[in-house]
Amino acid sequence: MEKKSMTQKKVKAGDVLVAQPFMIDPHFRRTAVLLVEHGEEGSLGFVMNRPLPEVRVDGLVADFPEFEAGVSYGGPVQQDTLHYLHNVGDLLDGSRKVSDGVWWGGDFDKLKFLIGNELIRPAHIRFFVGYAGWAPGQLEEELAYGSWVVADMDANYMFRLKPRTLWKRILEDKGGNYGVIAQMPLTPSWN
Repeated sequence: MEKKSMTQKKVKAGDVLVAQPFMIDPHFRRTAVLLVEHGEEGSLGFVMNRPLPEVRVDGLVADFPEFEAGVSYGGPVQQDTLHYLHNVGDLLDGSRKVSDGVWWGGDFDKLKFLIGNELIRPAHIRFFVGYAGWAPGQLEEELAYGSWVVADMDANYMFRLKPRTLWKRILEDKGGNYGVIAQMPLTPSWN
């Protein structure tokens, strides 16, 4: 029987996956991914720190109310889909709680109504094009290989902090050796 490292945490929906600094895959280099589903069918999450410059949700969706909310790259899977994470909870029917202060999805028509009536503001919601997905067992293999650091989610990561600084901030919040890793430059030869 394989012995697990004492520091290896069992991953679950609501956790954040932080890419190790030397991850080569350009889709995930220096990313922080909120895992919203994890189970026998596979895993699904959204990259929290890749905003798409100058893209607004009201410019992507026909008949969407005017809304000054940006859109982020959620991941490389089904980039023709739009997803949203919010902090309004049960106000948006059909949404699923992912972690404290973070819900996923909900009734799209009601979302438009709530936005049109200014009950949901840009600070309450994040939109994502595409998502990150893993086949059954794939994420566990990547974790065993050391591609990801598992961190606890804080709703501030999603709704208050600047996405461009998120990778570093989450590692610093983990403390210890992770704080040192957070200081590594994007290109090690720049040391």
